[in-house]
Amino acid sequence: MSDAVSGIWGLPLALVGGALRVSAPYLFVSLGECLTEKSGRINLGQEGTLVMGAMAGYGVSYLSGSPWLGVLAAGCVGVVLGALHAWLCSLPRVNDVAVGIALMLLGIGVAFFFGKPLIQPTAPRLGSLELGAWSSHAQVRSALEISGLFLVGIVAAFAMRLVFQRTRWGLVVRIAGEDADAARALGYDVNRVRFVATAVGGFLAGMGGSFLSLYYPGSWSEGLSSGQGLMAVALVIFARWDPVRCLWASLLFGGAGAIGPALQSIGVMGGYNLYATAPYVLTFAIMVLTSSARRTLPGQPAELTVAR
Repeated sequence: MSDAVSGIWGLPLALVGGALRVSAPYLFVSLGECLTEKSGRINLGQEGTLVMGAMAGYGVSYLSGSPWLGVLAAGCVGVVLGALHAWLCSLPRVNDVAVGIALMLLGIGVAFFFGKPLIQPTAPRLGSLELGAWSSHAQVRSALEISGLFLVGIVAAFAMRLVFQRTRWGLVVRIAGEDADAARALGYDVNRVRFVATAVGGFLAGMGGSFLSLYYPGSWSEGLSSGQGLMAVALVIFARWDPVRCLWASLLFGGAGAIGPALQSIGVMGGYNLYATAPYVLTFAIMVLTSSARRTLPGQPAELTVAR
């Protein structure tokens, strides 16, 4: 039976385990970007927020001895970057996309500068929940080891959908994203709504960064993110701006990113670099398939189509 598990089920188990490990940063960044875009603003600076969150989370975990304090610190760094993005975009004749790219470069540069002393030290890492402890097979147990932070992301996805559908604040965010003039006519400050949404979105993206440095791969280095923050923007489009769909799409992206390691785990060593391009190919395919000059995507906030 053990041989059957390692043979027939080896690849699927490796893909499941890889998806659960790799998908968390996609999940947190996509949820943050989903919230931001629901308010009518796009933030391409999430890649910088992800990297800054990874650096800050690792540094605080190393200095304090608590990885969860590191997660909180990463989220707070994300709030600062999100708030800066929101403030700059509220100024007259400022373009959201240009500001996002500038903050992405700023975040990456600052993280690399302050993170150099953190490359060698080892910080306390987040622990795993062994959901496969019932099994006697090592591969099953390994595949079902997940981080508590990933469970937080799952809860956040369903909670965010509930907020959008059932709460007044969620309705206000959606109105601001669909018709800013209507929101103003109802007495809401659109810039304030977008400020809060972008700052909270930054907090989630920063938490996603802490997962990279404190759980998987579980260290700080300058090449840690591999563009996951930018790919999460495509993921939000693929998920049609729905938080729960962001969860399923994150697992899909995570599974794509786990193809190479999964094949290695069953002894397929050739073509690793080619398999590693799967998330980028998926992102490219999504952008091509969803692009259209004649129609609006289902679920897309109308304010995102307004040139600013």
